[in-house]
Amino acid sequence: MSAFVDERRSDFAVELICRTLDVSASAYFERHGAQRSQRAIDDERLLERIREVHAANYHAYGYRRTWKALRRAGEQVGRGRVQRLMRREGIQGAKRRGKPWRTTAPDAGPDEAVERAATLTNFDLKEGEGPDEVIDFFRRASDAFRALDLGGDVRHSERDASPPTEARCGRLPPAGSCSHL
Repeated sequence: MSAFVDERRSDFAVELICRTLDVSASAYFERHGAQRSQRAIDDERLLERIREVHAANYHAYGYRRTWKALRRAGEQVGRGRVQRLMRREGIQGAKRRGKPWRTTAPDAGPDEAVERAATLTNFDLKEGEGPDEVIDFFRRASDAFRALDLGGDVRHSERDASPPTEARCGRLPPAGSCSHL
């Protein structure tokens, strides 16, 4: 914020810029004339140590390994602080096995999802068969399953899911009079 005010200070009054940005002018003047904070000084010193450790390890360490190396060297510092400083300065570890940097896993496209489903069901994809043939196979399998005569309703095996039987109640009593329900 101070840098923005400094850039436009020659064109406009500081108070006007601060009022437009909804920032206190007194805070700007305090920051502008004050000495650097202890945190900024410590960050600068720590950043030099991070660069040393990073270079000593062939620029391969990311923030976690750098943090561990700093702790082994006797530097009492938080992992998040090392991460913040390395991100701010653009210091990164080496890429793994030549793969490009990735921040998220890409979504599987429709072809990949069909291939994965075919693999899970041991469907043999023949050369030249694509997603349409696999989808057609699953559609036929689904229709065949629906056409099976399973002998009435399919019920869960939990006790309360099945209706009372003569074996459990002796004979079928009137509705609501069976003790276990």
